[in-house]
Amino acid sequence: MQNLEINWKCKFFNDLKNEELFKILQLRSAVFVVEQNCVFLDLDDIDTKCFHFFGENEQKEVVACSRLIAPNLVYNEMSIGRVATAINFRKKGVGKQLMEKSIENIYNLFGKQPIKIGAQLYLKKFYESFGFVQQSDVYLEDGISHIKMIKF
Repeated sequence: MQNLEINWKCKFFNDLKNEELFKILQLRSAVFVVEQNCVFLDLDDIDTKCFHFFGENEQKEVVACSRLIAPNLVYNEMSIGRVATAINFRKKGVGKQLMEKSIENIYNLFGKQPIKIGAQLYLKKFYESFGFVQQSDVYLEDGISHIKMIKF
């Protein structure tokens, strides 16, 4: 990684500082709503019931985030969702670190068991590199092609 110092944190919703939550939601909005030109309700009741994993750079900007979801909350399996990396931090290994550390943290939280995700189709190879395999046909979610994937 090109001289990037990322401070990774994992916190349950109630333990997030207001500023941390704001920066996480700001990044998600920049990526999912503005960049992907997708009008959808990013904030849902899941946010208040899960762990938020995020990385801050030296300037305390949130540059990558995901949410770690317990089994039986979204799927029968545990899940990693809302995976986002700031546009200026892509192609620098930050997204790869985010997924590696998200997987490591979800195993630490809930034990080593299958992880199910709803992945944007264009990221299929990215998720396959972490051991996820396609589990469904392509479906549209908010106008974007997705697939269900699982890591056993």
